[in-house]
Amino acid sequence: MWMPSIRARLTLWYTGLLTVTLLLLGGVTYGLMVNSLDRDVDNALRKIAQVLSMQARKEAAAIFPTNMDDVFRRFFGFPPPDRYVQMLDPRGQRDPRLPPRSTKTLPFSPQAQANVRRGLPTFETINGVVDDPVRLLTMPVRDNANRLINVVQVGLSLKNSYETRRHFVRILALVFPIALLLAAGGGWLLAHRALAPVDQMTTAAQRIGAERLAERLEETGTGDELDRLATTLNAMLSRLDDAFRQIRQFSADASHELQTPLTILKGELEVALRSSRSPEAYQHILESALEEIDRIAVLVDGLMLLARADAGVLRMDQQPVELHQLIHEVYGQAKVLATTKSVRLSLGTIEPVVIPGDYERLRRLLLNLIDNGIKYTPAGGQVTLALRRCDEGVLVDVTDTGIGLFPTEQDRIFQRFYRTDSARNQGASGSGLGLCIAHSIAHAHGGAIDLESTPGQGSTFTVRLPLTASS
Repeated sequence: MWMPSIRARLTLWYTGLLTVTLLLLGGVTYGLMVNSLDRDVDNALRKIAQVLSMQARKEAAAIFPTNMDDVFRRFFGFPPPDRYVQMLDPRGQRDPRLPPRSTKTLPFSPQAQANVRRGLPTFETINGVVDDPVRLLTMPVRDNANRLINVVQVGLSLKNSYETRRHFVRILALVFPIALLLAAGGGWLLAHRALAPVDQMTTAAQRIGAERLAERLEETGTGDELDRLATTLNAMLSRLDDAFRQIRQFSADASHELQTPLTILKGELEVALRSSRSPEAYQHILESALEEIDRIAVLVDGLMLLARADAGVLRMDQQPVELHQLIHEVYGQAKVLATTKSVRLSLGTIEPVVIPGDYERLRRLLLNLIDNGIKYTPAGGQVTLALRRCDEGVLVDVTDTGIGLFPTEQDRIFQRFYRTDSARNQGASGSGLGLCIAHSIAHAHGGAIDLESTPGQGSTFTVRLPLTASS
């Protein structure tokens, strides 16, 4: 099915609206013109009839002015050729004072007769007098005692009025198509000019692919709708570029993180197969291989959790969680790790609080933050846990006296696989997923993680969690 282009549709809509507008405007103008012509004729007939009425009250033998053309010229501006005047007596008969002349007899309708008896004038449009309709005014003439003495009838052929109407319609019929053609052409040119930037954006967008996401659409800076569209598309391209860059970085980092344990695992198994060994040696190799497999499993599990979080399908088993009890449990588990690193793990203020959440996910969040603090705190340092209420919910603080972070590092610390230069130089183990996983779990609970850090002095990670379940 053929669908017209936006340019054609805009032109059609513009032409259609203009057609309706011109039709309405022409109709209104024609109606006003007809009303004005009719009103002018009626006013002129009324004034002529008033002049004749005043003349009819006189006792002179001639009740009409000597030159009727002068009377019509005074009110019409010209002596109309088809004009009619008639004077009737109170019985509706031709007035005997009128001189005999050859003139058309004007009808005296029952409606006019009834209005005359009530002293009212009557305007009528009649046919049959001549070829064209005649506008007729019938007006009663009364003396000073309010007695009916005569009836004046003044008529005028509407030939000129009708010809003026037909001439106006012919002008409209001539001008209307020309105006529509000019409007359609102008509308097409305006639509072409207005949509030219869209064609340019389409051509530019077709050039942009996954390998050319750095390109952007041209913005005019005018601030109009098309410029805002280009700005929006450029912002979308920037987000896509960032997403593709993150995916590439994610793939590279994941490959690198998986490559190391796989290489170690492969090397140990190859060494074990080269020659016969004692059961103890085989057991040692298998234990080492199992450690690498556990490391791979943890890494894959973290990647799957982050993938579900990115897709918005990270499910939380929302149950009432006694957060203070969970912190005590995690404290007991992490204290062993802190002891092996010669780091003191302590508890600050722990306020009793119950929140809705996933127990295991929250446990993993806290363990990741504590493990991160212990890992990057030198021997003899301290990591402190605290739990407190606030107006928005609850706050869990994990404070360490470790190496700290620079401002530029704080902006990227929650990115997956990101590790600071200080952490790499220190030789700390890890894949760079712990903080990213913690941040994803907090976000899935409707919360967030804030960071305050000073290089060389330590860091404080604050987990904000709501007291009500997240939607």
